[in-house]
Amino acid sequence: MISGVTIKINMDDYILNTLKEDITSEDVSTNAVMPEDKKGKADLICKQDGIICGLQVFERTFKLLDESSYFETDVKDGDFVKKGQLIGVIYGDVKVLLSGERTALNYLQRMSGIATITKEYVAELEGYNTVLLDTRKTTPNLRPFEKYAVKVGGATNHRYNLSDGVLLKDNHIGAAGSVKKAIEMAKAYAPFVRKIEIETETLEQVKDAVEAGADIIMLDNMDNETMKKALEIIDGRAETECSGNVTKERLKEIAEVGVDFVSSGALTHSAPIMDISLKNLKPIE
Repeated sequence: MISGVTIKINMDDYILNTLKEDITSEDVSTNAVMPEDKKGKADLICKQDGIICGLQVFERTFKLLDESSYFETDVKDGDFVKKGQLIGVIYGDVKVLLSGERTALNYLQRMSGIATITKEYVAELEGYNTVLLDTRKTTPNLRPFEKYAVKVGGATNHRYNLSDGVLLKDNHIGAAGSVKKAIEMAKAYAPFVRKIEIETETLEQVKDAVEAGADIIMLDNMDNETMKKALEIIDGRAETECSGNVTKERLKEIAEVGVDFVSSGALTHSAPIMDISLKNLKPIE
């Protein structure tokens, strides 16, 4: 599970690599108009309604360029913000504010967009026992930030990476030879504290997964009627997860089927950014 502490521990390396991508030798535009150091400030303004997320990453971007930079705000991650709202004011060297602007906003906009769409998905499941999960379908080198944003939006993280848990998918099953064989081999190899989840595409595979003792059975790309039959077969002997073709519009009917979890890659791979701008930059005495 990704938390604010996890972000704080890991974010410097990620942010520095992103800054290196944007500034290979110098910021030519900024150095041309601001040859000397000078303190300044700029307003962070929201340009659409949504859930804000990534404020500590936003501030840290500027601090890595100049430790004296600081951000003043009364808003916190997870708060609902409105179009036109002043989220806060960033203070620092004008050159730093100009050079760090795009990197800081890229993180903030991306994370806020994910938190916003996640909140919308979670709202569809209100009143049901089905838990919304994310997936590993994340932007390369943005996974900790994107999974944190999912948590801020109110959903739950699935496994963080391949070292985090056993999930046997169709190609694992193909490599092992069968559902039963894949589960048998996973039980022999994985630590006993690890749950074993397996992906199933047919009712026959569901039967095999139950008989082999899977802890979690993923019902992949099944229609509602097939999932209902699968739950009858499982009969409480394993936890269940629905995955594949999961849209916001379909969430209620999936929950009504009665699965324990529903995972959606769209939370991270298809979330639009939230429109946020850094405006009114000016030097201060």
